[in-house]
Amino acid sequence: MTVHSQGAVAAPQDAPPTSAGRQQTPPPAGTTAPPPGSRGRGSRPSGWLPYLLVGPAVLSLATLLLYPLAKNVILSFQKVDKIEFIQRKSPFNGVANYTQLLGDAHFWTVVLRTFAFTAANVALIMVIGSLVGILLNRLGTWMRLVLSMALVMAWAMPIVASVTVFHWLFDEQFGVMNWVMRTLGFSGYEQHNWFETGLSTLTIVTVLVVWGSVPFVALNMYAGLTTVGGELYEAARMDGANGWQTFWQVVFPNLKPFFLVTTFLEVIWVFKAFTQVYAMNKGGPDRASETLSVFAYVEGQSQGHYALAAAISVLTIVMLVIVMSFYFRLILKQEEEQ
Repeated sequence: MTVHSQGAVAAPQDAPPTSAGRQQTPPPAGTTAPPPGSRGRGSRPSGWLPYLLVGPAVLSLATLLLYPLAKNVILSFQKVDKIEFIQRKSPFNGVANYTQLLGDAHFWTVVLRTFAFTAANVALIMVIGSLVGILLNRLGTWMRLVLSMALVMAWAMPIVASVTVFHWLFDEQFGVMNWVMRTLGFSGYEQHNWFETGLSTLTIVTVLVVWGSVPFVALNMYAGLTTVGGELYEAARMDGANGWQTFWQVVFPNLKPFFLVTTFLEVIWVFKAFTQVYAMNKGGPDRASETLSVFAYVEGQSQGHYALAAAISVLTIVMLVIVMSFYFRLILKQEEEQ
C-alpha cells in the first residue's frame, strides 16, 4: 500500500470495492460466512417444486375420491330406478329425491337412530379406551406387553370374521350368551333370539364396534401418557390430589389435543359404519336397525332406487360435515391458544 502526503493510507489495489455508506464487518471468530445465494435452514422451497411433490397425491385423490363424489352428486339429481337402469336412461328430475327424503318419516327415524348410535359408541369407546390406556401406563413391563398384544390382535381382527364370532356368541340355539344367562339363573333364555328387535341388534353391534375400536384409543392414550412428565404427577400427589383430580388437572390438559383428534376420528368411523351393521342382521328386523349407510345401501341395491340412494349418501356427507365443523372449530381454537 502507499502513503499519501496527507498521511492517509490508501487501500491496496486488489481489495474488493465497497458500496458507499457501508462498512464491512468481519464475521466473528470461529464462524464462517454462508456461501452467496445459499438459503437459510428455515427457508422453504419456492417455484414449482412444492406443486410437483404434492401433484401425484392430489391427482390420486381427485381420481379415486373427487370424481366418484361428483358423479354421485349428479346421480342424486336424476331419476334412476330399475326401469331406467335397464333402459340405460337417467333423466334429471331436479330436487325430487331430496324432497322425497326430507318428507319421509322413516328417513328422519334413521337419522336419529344414526346419531344416537354414534353418540353411544363414541362415548363408550373414549371412556373405556382411556381407562385401558391408563391401565397400560400403570402395569409392569410383561403385563403391559401381554395386554398390548391382546389389544393389537383384537384391532387386527377382520370385521366380517368378528361379526361371525359374535353371531356364534349370540346364537339362538347354541349361543354362549344364552348358556351364560341360564347358568346365572335367568329364565327364558333356552332359545332366546337376541336379534328379535332393532334395539337389541344395535346393542350387539355396539358391543362389537366398541370391542374393535378400544385398542386404537387405548394404545394412543398410553403413548400420550408417556409424554407427561413424572414431576407433574409428583406435584399433584404432594398437593393431595386423588386419582380423579390428577386426571382432570394433569392428564387431560396435557392430552387435550389427543382427545380432540381421537374423538374426531371415532365420530367419522362410527357414523359411517356399514359392515358391522349390515353383516350382523342386514339392517333388520324389518329395517329397524338401519343406520344411514345401511339405509342408502338397501334403497340402492335391494330396492333398486339408485338415485335416491345417491341422495341419501349426499345428505349423509352434509350431516357429517356439519357435525365435524364443531370439532374443527375446537381444534383451531386449541391451536390459537398454543
